[in-house]
Amino acid sequence: MRGRPRRKPRRLYADRGYDFDKYRRLLWKRGIKPMIARRGVAHGSGLGKVRWVVERAFAWLHQFKRLRIRYERRTDIHQGLLELACSLICLRRLVSATYA
Repeated sequence: MRGRPRRKPRRLYADRGYDFDKYRRLLWKRGIKPMIARRGVAHGSGLGKVRWVVERAFAWLHQFKRLRIRYERRTDIHQGLLELACSLICLRRLVSATYA
């Protein structure tokens, strides 16, 4: 096996779309603490702080049109474009941090 050994996450953050007892039970069985927002409960659970990081990453990736609308049928080509986009995003962040 190549790369670092896989590690199991301690927590899983999710929005209200995943608020089902079935999912919570599956996560608990695997030793993962579910941090899923409840339906019908007022906002303010604090999950937005964590979700913002994911939403921001999706926004960065959607700057690349070929990833926003998947034209590629082959998964290896799509994976390559995704990795290229991530590399460009990291490069831009490093360059802007260097000159800041």
